[in-house]
Amino acid sequence: MQASGATGREMMAAAGVLFPDGDGRVLVVRLPYDRKHPVAVPGGGWEPADRSPRETALREIAEELGFTPRLGPLACVDWAMSPTRPPIVAYLYWGEPLTAEQVAAIRPDAAEVGGWVWLTAEEAGHALPPRLSRRVTACLRAPRADGPLELEDSRPVGHTLRVLPAEGPVPEYTGLAAVPGSALGVPAVRPPEPPMDRDTYYATRPRIRAKARALFTDGDGRVLLVRLRPWDGPRGLVPYWTLPGGGVEADRETPRTAARREIREELGWEVEPGRLLALDWQPGAAADPGADPATGRDTAVLVYVYDGGAVTEELLGTIALQEQELVEWRLCDPAEARALLSGPSWDRVAAALAARERAGGPVELVRGRPVGPVVGNRPVGEDWEHAERDH
Repeated sequence: MQASGATGREMMAAAGVLFPDGDGRVLVVRLPYDRKHPVAVPGGGWEPADRSPRETALREIAEELGFTPRLGPLACVDWAMSPTRPPIVAYLYWGEPLTAEQVAAIRPDAAEVGGWVWLTAEEAGHALPPRLSRRVTACLRAPRADGPLELEDSRPVGHTLRVLPAEGPVPEYTGLAAVPGSALGVPAVRPPEPPMDRDTYYATRPRIRAKARALFTDGDGRVLLVRLRPWDGPRGLVPYWTLPGGGVEADRETPRTAARREIREELGWEVEPGRLLALDWQPGAAADPGADPATGRDTAVLVYVYDGGAVTEELLGTIALQEQELVEWRLCDPAEARALLSGPSWDRVAAALAARERAGGPVELVRGRPVGPVVGNRPVGEDWEHAERDH
């Protein structure tokens, strides 16, 4: 699979699954081809035909372990940067505890999985490579009700800092030595060569793009929208309204940093983004026939929506629009916002507004619609009538 042309806005995506058992242990696998970091959680890389990271996780488990799991809520999303590879956004899901029948039916793909075993949280912390260890350990330590966790480089940010320290203890990495006995099987004396070298692998992986937007409301609950300047293309002459924000320069900034920068550039405000309210995965044309390549939907786009908070009349009076990109701004009540925004954009705004009213992490969306089990005490969007969200 040829990746999209490399640019500073492109990144990779992956999804994994945490399967707990009745004794508080988690399932890990041995990667027969990885000599440096042989222990991992089940999962793998996103493919363009996957309509969402949730589908990526389901497909990878079926390919690696031979069964189709039932996935629970999203456990965390992690934005991982490195000077030696493109950035990766990693989704990690809770899997529902496996039944005895599912465990008996596990049939690992020998090329992908050399063995599997249940490990305690402490054992997994030592066996998994450092970044993955921090990610998994954070999910195991935080209360489920506070998920999904927001992580950057596997460290807590945003609302996650309320339940976990920014720099928690990091288990010493010992790899296979942390696995009791030979529970993961005995690696071959000469492990098989990886399918391709590291640089080739990264160069051929498909890419996604990401955007960061902010939800601002006034004292009456009206939403701040901005209108983009017309551009060349099929939709260029159609008025296009959206939440303030824009593309993440993935090779040099995190989504939070991008949200802060975009607010400053578009509105002239120095505002710290608040809680992450929504993660909206917009499939590309390979997974969704409704995607429009003419508007840049040749690949998937992940939209982060942050809480900008309530704005005063005084602050609104200081708006300095970025004239190269924006034409005007407007405060909109729900009916007006629904009329101005595209269907998926309106759904995203409605879901983010509802997420403001409950504790915990962001709501997981695909094209603006919630997916997966609900985290919290009520369904996402309950405060906004369902009829308002149908198209």
